[in-house]
Amino acid sequence: MERSFGTILVTGGAGFIGSNFIHYLFKPDTGFTGRIVNLDKLTYAGNLENLTTIDKKFGGKRYFFEYADICDRVKVDEILKKYSIDAIAHFAAESHVDRSIHGPEDFIRTNIMGTFTLLEAARGFWKDRKDVLFHHVSTDEVYGSLGDSGFFNEDTPYDPRSPYSASKAGSDHLVKAYWHTYGLPTTITNCSNNYGPYQFPEKLIPLMISNMRIGEALPIYGDGKNIRDWLYVEDHNSAVWLVMKQGGLGETYNVGGENEWENIKLLEKLIDIVASITHIPVEKICSTISYVKDRPGHDRRYAIDCSKLKQELGWRQSVNFEEGLKKTVKWYIFNEEWVKRVQSGKYRDWMEKNYTKR
Repeated sequence: MERSFGTILVTGGAGFIGSNFIHYLFKPDTGFTGRIVNLDKLTYAGNLENLTTIDKKFGGKRYFFEYADICDRVKVDEILKKYSIDAIAHFAAESHVDRSIHGPEDFIRTNIMGTFTLLEAARGFWKDRKDVLFHHVSTDEVYGSLGDSGFFNEDTPYDPRSPYSASKAGSDHLVKAYWHTYGLPTTITNCSNNYGPYQFPEKLIPLMISNMRIGEALPIYGDGKNIRDWLYVEDHNSAVWLVMKQGGLGETYNVGGENEWENIKLLEKLIDIVASITHIPVEKICSTISYVKDRPGHDRRYAIDCSKLKQELGWRQSVNFEEGLKKTVKWYIFNEEWVKRVQSGKYRDWMEKNYTKR
């Protein structure tokens, strides 16, 4: 039986994946006709400019923004009651591995304590209701590192290697515990590396596109042969929505692109696409590639087995890598002002000028 929801609380809805999820849900073909409440603390990676079109069309009717910290229990309680929330899509997280190495405290607070606060608030508000759902969005990094072969599946033992992945592993375990201990209706998805529009340009693909445009160095860790499985963000969000509607309660589903690339091969592919669009010579871009010291605990390879999601729920990727990369490159090139504002921090000035918190 398919679940339906009246009002979904999306945590981290001003971030990369969260804002794309909100855009996705408001597409007519998703079948969602309810309301969305976007709860976001608006850290450096949260940008309400990502949702300008949504706010103009649905603001105050089917879309609402709440400026809040997921660790603030009083505020979370207030929001759950104010909007009669019956589902939570929990995207909010500190997510950059390098930042977690240099400053792990924020990751422990947001990813573990924030998830705990949301779970407790949901348990308190929903009581014993079974027509509700807490969906937790997580990462394949909780599984650690793979060798040259094999894939992560839902039964792979957790083996996190960075403060970021350890904090996400901790939050996953909390969600599972609330299902087993309290019967709180939960589902979890663990995804591979996402790419697409609105991603803060500290991550590999948007960083490289941006640096190519302005002629800055293209830094590659180690020998460049670390392998990642790349997933277009809209395909990820279609999986999240499918699991929210049809996934088994208490179940975890891995979401992957089935699309492995060495970092250096991915960079070469990006260079070709950027060069073809901007007419910057390939040789000029290639001359800026710079190999830098590998980061501590750098996982060698990730690869997702998403056969459970495909077989049980019928999910499929819809965007191949070539198409997805071209879409992504074009978005960053044609939204150069957004990139400049984000990189300079001036997007906060934009929000003050253009957005009134409701």
